[in-house]
Amino acid sequence: MPPVYFVHLSDTHFGPTEGYSRQGHRSLPYARHVIDLINNLPTRPDFVVHTGDVTTHPTEAAYRLAAETFAALDAPIYYCTGNHDRSSDIHRYLPMGPKEDCQPGTDTLSYTFEVRGERFLVLDARGPDQIDPHGLLSAQQMDVLRREATPDGPPLTIFTHYPTLRLNAPWMDANMLIFNGEEMHQALLPARGRLRGVFYGHIHNSMQTWRDGILYCAAASTFAGFTTWPTEEMIRADHDAMPAFNFVQLLPDQTIVQQRPFARLVGEPVRRTKENDSGSLED
Repeated sequence: MPPVYFVHLSDTHFGPTEGYSRQGHRSLPYARHVIDLINNLPTRPDFVVHTGDVTTHPTEAAYRLAAETFAALDAPIYYCTGNHDRSSDIHRYLPMGPKEDCQPGTDTLSYTFEVRGERFLVLDARGPDQIDPHGLLSAQQMDVLRREATPDGPPLTIFTHYPTLRLNAPWMDANMLIFNGEEMHQALLPARGRLRGVFYGHIHNSMQTWRDGILYCAAASTFAGFTTWPTEEMIRADHDAMPAFNFVQLLPDQTIVQQRPFARLVGEPVRRTKENDSGSLED
């Protein structure tokens, strides 16, 4: 079977206008630049997956700007719901490639699709606003996961927005994880022989975790980073981090994740402020 290639990007944080900025950077120019980079890769991806926080505030204007921007991609795109998103808005405003909904008739953004014998599952871990920025897999989503994560079947890849396991970064571990991530991990164990990996965003940082034979892989934000050092008790903007996306190769006998950082755009200097450096996920 020929390889399957996909691009993993995350946390674009579109605002309602072209001039919207966050952590000292305008997000829209970076999203447009990422699309140009993807469209000009030497190897064409079969699809692009965006693991959430398409917007910062889920407004119609922000989603329409995102839809207009991503329409320029030369490959199908799929989305996860981030803590800054609303699943109903992604359903309404953002076209996606062919898929099969896991909870049809609901707003939950959970679905499967297949490419050349590889199976892909998107989980919706967006919980109630009261637990934000944590995630939570509902009982229905856990049922979906258990139905998919069986020992037998085609190679399986899972996408969601939130980290499942601890990151050894105090603020992140206290605020950003899926509340029932350990339950999720246990539910994945029967499928580890066919599981390619769990790909996520949310932490604005490239990170890989390997546990019990399962790979968890985060993509950096396309425009603004956070630090995740073991000694940090407070979230901080990482002004030295380069924006990036991941190019993932699913070969018959191995999985390759290639991080693709890219330079800061000319005319987008970092504006360092105390508010941008720590203490909030908002502007």
